[in-house]
Amino acid sequence: MIPIHELLNRIRWDEEYSKANFVIGYYDRVTDKIIRVSFKELYFDPEDHFDFSLVDEEGEAHTIPLHRIREVSRNGERVWERHVE
Repeated sequence: MIPIHELLNRIRWDEEYSKANFVIGYYDRVTDKIIRVSFKELYFDPEDHFDFSLVDEEGEAHTIPLHRIREVSRNGERVWERHVE
């Protein structure tokens, strides 16, 4: 399996591959569950290669470290996942 940062870069920069609908599932420590969001809702700071940002339904901004990503789906099919013991 490829590292998550390589997959995210492919989604961001490969025009043909990125035409699909991507959903990122990350672990939320507060709710103790996986939160799934559309890739289109994420912001990646070009100077920061360790996390991404998003704004939740309540309008609150969050910065999520890449190591908390647990799954990535493309058009509803899981293409990447991280198992945590």
